[in-house]
Amino acid sequence: MLKYDLDQVFKALADPTRRALVERLVRGPASVSELAAPLTMSLAAVVQHLQVLESAGVVRSEKAGRVRTCRVEPAALRVAEDWLGGQRTPWENRLDRLGEVLAEPEPPQE
Repeated sequence: MLKYDLDQVFKALADPTRRALVERLVRGPASVSELAAPLTMSLAAVVQHLQVLESAGVVRSEKAGRVRTCRVEPAALRVAEDWLGGQRTPWENRLDRLGEVLAEPEPPQE
């Protein structure tokens, strides 16, 4: 089983272009050209973004002839999802407590 570096996954997902690439790849594999088509940047820039995603393990690619096909690596995204899920419960508890405090009647002021 591969081990993913949470910091690298979040760093890779910090850029909106890379998040857009991942969103597209969640729907299924795509060639680099297909990924680049809707973007307003050069093919070389798209390749650089894909390299960041690949080095973090979020995306993997394979080359068949002249076509490089990319696909999302769900396990890497699961690492980020698990970490975020672990943060959710403490924050929900804090917000629930805040709601309770705010709902308490204020003591009368003299």
